[in-house]
Amino acid sequence: MKALVLCSSPRQQGNSARLARAVATGLAASGHDTETVYLADAVTGFIRDCRTCRRADGTCSIDDGHASLFLDRFLDADGVVVATPVYWYSMSAQLKAFFDRMSCYLFAAYPGADSVMRRMKGKRIGLVLSSEEAYPTLSAGVIQPIQEYVRYTHGTFVGVVHGQGNARGEVSRDPRNPIAQAEQFGRDFFALRYTDYQIDTPRAPRVWESPNA
Repeated sequence: MKALVLCSSPRQQGNSARLARAVATGLAASGHDTETVYLADAVTGFIRDCRTCRRADGTCSIDDGHASLFLDRFLDADGVVVATPVYWYSMSAQLKAFFDRMSCYLFAAYPGADSVMRRMKGKRIGLVLSSEEAYPTLSAGVIQPIQEYVRYTHGTFVGVVHGQGNARGEVSRDPRNPIAQAEQFGRDFFALRYTDYQIDTPRAPRVWESPNA
């Protein structure tokens, strides 16, 4: 499978980036075609008013690496892991801008909008977080929009790895060992079980089959 890991911290040696690299190591160890991208190298502009900055041919005029990253690498991936520090109880500005600017390619004015919409659907998406604080709802402001993106695009939300640290590289001292968790997350990424039940969803009385069945 083809996997893309997006590191959205502007610090390439920061804690979330370190976790992201561990995920990439796990993905590669399981034989997946894996690429890691640092968003600060590709996304340097925020979304604007498309009515005023869209080119005559319908393409985006913001001159950075977003178009290539989104159209050629994100859409081509079977699964994507996004990594972010928790900034003000939400995701980094780079990651938010990456998602915001997807909209430019879904409007009818963009000539390939139908193809973009089709290729956005059905991806497996994972999330890697780092934060200084540790209280239980700290990450809700990051997890919720990612879950909603997955729901909107008929994808699969694989799960979350969350490490605690502040100083650069300190996440490796987290006693829960999130570095090892992140690597295992990468190894299992395309095999992890995902369910999303509604009240009337048909389902068996057991989640896991008995080994003696």
